[in-house]
Amino acid sequence: MSAFASSLRPTLRAASGAALSARSFSSSSSRSVARLIITGRLAAQPELQATSSGREVVKYTVASHHGPSSKRQTSWFKVSAFVEGNQREFISGLQQGTLLFVEGDASIRQWEDAEGRKQSALNVVQRSLEVLKRPYNPEESSD
Repeated sequence: MSAFASSLRPTLRAASGAALSARSFSSSSSRSVARLIITGRLAAQPELQATSSGREVVKYTVASHHGPSSKRQTSWFKVSAFVEGNQREFISGLQQGTLLFVEGDASIRQWEDAEGRKQSALNVVQRSLEVLKRPYNPEESSD
């Protein structure tokens, strides 16, 4: 057997074992995670807020349209981003109308309101963000 083939053997063995242990390649925790991908426009200027523990979070809303143009509907997704430094400044500086691609972890939070009615909300925590297109701003174009 060649040195090249013998150097691949541990890799091949690991690959065949991966079917038995599906998460052996992942660096994330083994608990279940609901992942959500949103493509849509930034509904308003992102806001910087502090959590109850004092940690800063950037919150923003993405509007995503679906359905035929005659019956187009809009879904509004509220996203939280726990980012620091340049990333926080970048997101905070995005303009309303910017086309975004957001990947996040999704969870449903449930509670009872003051009248005893059950309420629920979708929470999306940003994992990654990509700007697909910035809104047209004629003031920024060069003459």
